Amino acid sequence: MEKSYSASYAAAGVDITAGYKAVELMKKHIKRTKNEGCLDDVGGFGGCFGLPIAGMEEPVLVSGTDGCGTKVKLAMLMDKHDTIGIDAVAMCVNDIICCGAKPLFFLDYIACGKNYPEKIATIVGGVAEGCVQSGAALIGGETAEHPGLMPNDEYDLAGFAVGIVDKKKIIDNTRMAEGDVVIALASTGIHSNGFSLCRKVFDIDNNPPELYTAREELGGKTVAEALLTPTKIYVKSVLALLEKVDVKGISHITGGGFYENIPRSIPDGLCAEIDKASVKILPIFDLIAKTGNIPERDMFNTYNMGVGMSIVVPAAEAETALEVLKANGEDAYVIGKIIKGEEKVILK
Repeated sequence: MEKSYSASYAAAGVDITAGYKAVELMKKHIKRTKNEGCLDDVGGFGGCFGLPIAGMEEPVLVSGTDGCGTKVKLAMLMDKHDTIGIDAVAMCVNDIICCGAKPLFFLDYIACGKNYPEKIATIVGGVAEGCVQSGAALIGGETAEHPGLMPNDEYDLAGFAVGIVDKKKIIDNTRMAEGDVVIALASTGIHSNGFSLCRKVFDIDNNPPELYTAREELGGKTVAEALLTPTKIYVKSVLALLEKVDVKGISHITGGGFYENIPRSIPDGLCAEIDKASVKILPIFDLIAKTGNIPERDMFNTYNMGVGMSIVVPAAEAETALEVLKANGEDAYVIGKIIKGEEKVILK
């Protein structure tokens, strides 16, 4: 590696030695994520992972991929890059846990105008933190320098996760029935969806000073700080729940809000009846609605509104579910029930 240098490539805007330095700087973060399946160090052509299939009859791999959307724009404006990686991991692992799959490993992809090794290592540090929170190993990734495609200071971040579940334990909503209970897991804020609307409402692209003014309704945080709050990772608490309760459906509330995501776990012929008054709407959502004059229907069709996940369990097991979730650090509460109907979700 020490002898690898191309003056011609550097003149074209790509410094390959910066990539090597970034890898060295990020190794301390990656080390934190190692679990029993890791077989090699980062830096090879592929990440190797030994599958933990002991005790499983029919192991099934479950994968998910996503990015952070235009939330990255705010991270760049604030020059704060240590948490955006948590979002990238969360958007993937929160999806695969909806199937009942335990995350095994994660790989990231960072495209940047110019590779600043310290910045890249900071971003990867956030990715590593997300992996620690979800129990996944960071076994590889890619940093690509794209001069001319984007400005030097800009970047985008995406990744994918792979998890595993025994086939007989895949969450199957065909057993869902009238009378089952819908439980909410509280979100930490916007998470990683709806930022194009946030950018319009708060004029974020023009970086107004109001973004950095402490707001009483946000508990003393600035709008920028509230918006950049990392996505909550629900993996460990949901895995604990699956050990104790008959979970019949899980929805990760992302882009499309309640109206698009809750129906994804509801079978035909049934409907999740949600009591809007029971939803603990976070102050940032009230501020978005007020500032942008956004109708309530649009808010619930864009944002999580304070509910990062919804989980359907039998009514007889609802109290146990709440106890398990709260014991694992979740603000969990009932927001509705399953009824007969063709709409799949109704907010009343």
